[in-house]
Amino acid sequence: MSGHAQLMWDEAVTGYDFGADHPMNPVRLHLTRSLVAALGLDRRVDVVAAPPAGDSTLRLVHRQEYVDAVKAASADPAAADPAYGLGTVDDPAFPGMHQASALIAGQSVGAAEAVWRGEALHAVNFAGGLHHAMPGAAAGFCVYNDAALAIARLLELGAERVAYVDTDVHHGDGVQAAFWADPRVLTVSLHEHPRTLFPGTGWPEETGTGAGAGSAVNVALPAGTGDEGWLRAFHAVVPELLADFRPQVLVTQHGADTHFEDPLAHLAVSLDAQRAVQTACHELAHAYADGGRWVALGGGGYAVVEVVPRSWTHLVGIAAGAPVEPSTEVPQGWRQEAYAKTRMSAPRRMTDGRWPVKWADWEAGYDPADRLDQAVLAARRAAFPLRGLLA
Repeated sequence: MSGHAQLMWDEAVTGYDFGADHPMNPVRLHLTRSLVAALGLDRRVDVVAAPPAGDSTLRLVHRQEYVDAVKAASADPAAADPAYGLGTVDDPAFPGMHQASALIAGQSVGAAEAVWRGEALHAVNFAGGLHHAMPGAAAGFCVYNDAALAIARLLELGAERVAYVDTDVHHGDGVQAAFWADPRVLTVSLHEHPRTLFPGTGWPEETGTGAGAGSAVNVALPAGTGDEGWLRAFHAVVPELLADFRPQVLVTQHGADTHFEDPLAHLAVSLDAQRAVQTACHELAHAYADGGRWVALGGGGYAVVEVVPRSWTHLVGIAAGAPVEPSTEVPQGWRQEAYAKTRMSAPRRMTDGRWPVKWADWEAGYDPADRLDQAVLAARRAAFPLRGLLA
């Protein structure tokens, strides 16, 4: 197996553009790719562009009638059918929508194929992680569910165990739905509590059904959770599950919208804690996923200059085996580019000043009065016994 990491990139993914007033501004993708280059990380990875996902690939998760509806809306946005989640406030139709969405999906599928076939040990598609799209509808800024498609392609190639860990602030509902009854796929989502945030799912009691009972694990975090609580929750759930499941490939989603500056959610996580979880996912892949098979995706994140580019550049560096030191200065040229494109000032360093982030291990003591500990225990009690684990 190659030790190389792949970065999946095609500039055309920035065509995934819902319009000037939409939070999902594609400048966040361009600026991430530019920061990766400014720090020299693109010399440490193989930069690869995969073809768009074709209909047969899209049908691994999505219904053909939905794909046809996306194509129709792509050709004529005025014809978008809200019955398929298209032409809505969250998912307005735009010319070329199908092509841009299929291209993003193709990058995640290509990443999965490269890792499975041994062409790369790690592969990153920070344009991906569009985890809300359902088999027959767009949702939450997501048209095609590239994360679910990557997992489905791995299963098609012969994988028997794939783990998916979602650290976006929003519940990974579309991926969970795609594999709700499939014991070959373990989905773990850490997200803001559904009482206070879209999509209103991801309760601890959502654990899968039939043969897949116990294959969905949801940690619903209270609004306001910060670095220490977020890391405590992650380490109280994810390592034990992966040690038991022993996936052949680990797929992770790294939405940057957990950050305290994100305008659409209510967690209080720093860039430094995001980097710590990215590092932990890398280490867990090496510990439990067939020697390190790891597909890492982007996701949400709407602080398009202040947070997203730095967070996902850290992700690329970790996957490349060249982690960026938090104290590293953000190159002046990149800061100037970011200002020219957005008229927003960029941060000066690759840290929020909270490195190293400290947190208390779950074994350090459960506090029944602590809402974070209550959330963790609820997830463990709901899912762990179904997997033969102690809550």
